[in-house]
Amino acid sequence: MTRFRSHRCGELRKSHVGETVRLSGWVHRKRDHGGLLFIDLRDNDGLTQLVFDPDRAAAFGLAEKVRSEFVIMVEGAVVARTGETVNPNLPTGDIEVAVASMEVLSEAQDLPLPVFGEPDYPEDIRLTYRFLDLRRETLHANILLRSKIIADIRRRMTEAGFNEFQTPILTASSPEGARDFLVPSRMHPGKFYALPQAPQQFKQLIMVAGFDRYFQIAPCFRDEDARADRSPGEFYQLDVEMSFVEQDDVFSAIEPVLHGLFEKFANGRKVSPYPFERIPYADAMRKYGSDKPDLRNPIEMQNVTDHFRGSGFKVFAGLIEKDPKVEVWAIPAPGGGNRAFCDRMNSWAQGEGQPGLGYIFFRERDHSGGGDEDGGGSGAGYGGGAGVRDENGDLYPEMIFGAGPVAKNIGPDRTAAIRAQLDLKEGDAVFFVAGQPAKFTSFAGAARTRIGTELGLVEEGVFKFCWIVDFPMFEWNEDEKKIDFSHNPFSMPNYPLDRFLALGEGDADEILGITAFQYDIVCNGVELSSGAIRNHKPDVMYKAFGIAGYDKSVVETKFGGMLNAFKYGAPPHGGLAPGIDRMVMLLAGVENLREVTMFPMNQQAQDLLMQAPSEVEPKQLKELHIRVVPPLEKKGG
Repeated sequence: MTRFRSHRCGELRKSHVGETVRLSGWVHRKRDHGGLLFIDLRDNDGLTQLVFDPDRAAAFGLAEKVRSEFVIMVEGAVVARTGETVNPNLPTGDIEVAVASMEVLSEAQDLPLPVFGEPDYPEDIRLTYRFLDLRRETLHANILLRSKIIADIRRRMTEAGFNEFQTPILTASSPEGARDFLVPSRMHPGKFYALPQAPQQFKQLIMVAGFDRYFQIAPCFRDEDARADRSPGEFYQLDVEMSFVEQDDVFSAIEPVLHGLFEKFANGRKVSPYPFERIPYADAMRKYGSDKPDLRNPIEMQNVTDHFRGSGFKVFAGLIEKDPKVEVWAIPAPGGGNRAFCDRMNSWAQGEGQPGLGYIFFRERDHSGGGDEDGGGSGAGYGGGAGVRDENGDLYPEMIFGAGPVAKNIGPDRTAAIRAQLDLKEGDAVFFVAGQPAKFTSFAGAARTRIGTELGLVEEGVFKFCWIVDFPMFEWNEDEKKIDFSHNPFSMPNYPLDRFLALGEGDADEILGITAFQYDIVCNGVELSSGAIRNHKPDVMYKAFGIAGYDKSVVETKFGGMLNAFKYGAPPHGGLAPGIDRMVMLLAGVENLREVTMFPMNQQAQDLLMQAPSEVEPKQLKELHIRVVPPLEKKGG
């Protein structure tokens, strides 16, 4: 017991009836019920209903004057609620406190945004008064959930044999991909520190130093634009590195941690068992149109190019004949076999800047000979025909026919072959995209997502994990006409190292086919983390950067600290860094990280509460040997 409380507002139960208690908190809601006053008192742990009787005049008089968000202290007896007043939705709903005395600890002005009820409110108001926003039930619960998740991660990592170490916040600028936040040095004029985009080099140096298993709940700083799944400025990740491991060892170490974490906080939702599914990058792009597929959506795309080659559907057939790189992909739509849905998807595609989506939808043959909605009679002109031939060349009746212009143009045999390949049934549909896959894959993936969502195919109440593996190590940079890194330049190539070291300028095709020991972990379409087995061999690192056009001196200048360490005995090592914010978002069931971050910035990278960024005194700039040069105004056209 302290002067302000004997109990917290969320902990009183029937077992406390008859006890005299002292509570402190905020006035959440006040109600007048025929002479009796009721106040819901709120603190960090929950709500307790207070009842004020006019017979206790002093307390009642104060209760009449308080408003929402006044901070008060009360003392009184815990009493059981009558049967009809029990609130089963509240943990303290069986009791109330009959207040004998009350003290106002702090008054509250009129609120700029309500705490009770949580109506939708403009984001600028919410962020400016974030301390009030954080009092609201849902956001408050999300922040507490975040704290519990981080505590559980730390426990699980420690139990798995990892040690937590802190890496520097002030470090050197490095070309990680995003812009650095720079910090000017007062003691070294003209030079700058950088806030770390990630502790990447430090955690690898920790491995070189002989610390076998490292983790850290690490702050990362990137001067980039805001996204729903990443705040501008900073975010946190579970940074992990391990020595003497291969890719499977990293997976085996992290899967129980993530599975156990999600299972604990799933709140009744299912979690895919481990080992998690492993999907090569190339397969993920072809099947799902994304390297972060949502496996709750069962739709898998397939290549159906041969069914259109030389067909009567001249749009696709002409593309295929003209360019050997052109492919036609099919996106199945189980249950989407009606004209209205197909037209709706076609309109959506046009809204996405595409010419449209070709489609076929399937229905059972009308034996009456009557017409159908497409004017196709029995369907013979729409891919039905009298039948199709089986693998022995025998003719058999086709009871389900394909409708729509595509089916009409490619004919019954090709239509039936597409249906058989995709295992489509009566009432299903299929959509088509054509061109060079590199140019349409992202659109095809978006169409798959749209179809799955519109048709209600996405499984609810489940977390589905997968690993995306075998990322390409290099890609062709069309703008600069050179080979460049696809992703992380520090990954170990998944390729015989002796052959890798012998590659020359004439081996471009071979180089572009090399994959890396690089991997992402994905849950429900959200990329939680990238990771890799690191390139710990200086000669292999020089070669990899050389292939991408970087001279040895450039590598030594940019990464000299880590490279120098590798020359003194570096263990094979690898790791990853799942995003804390994204994991909490998934578990909290929200889609914006500002709902799981205590003090986020807005979309313009401004902290509206603390008014940052802000101007500083000229004296401070002088100490740092810095002069502010205003940006040049753009001249009008």
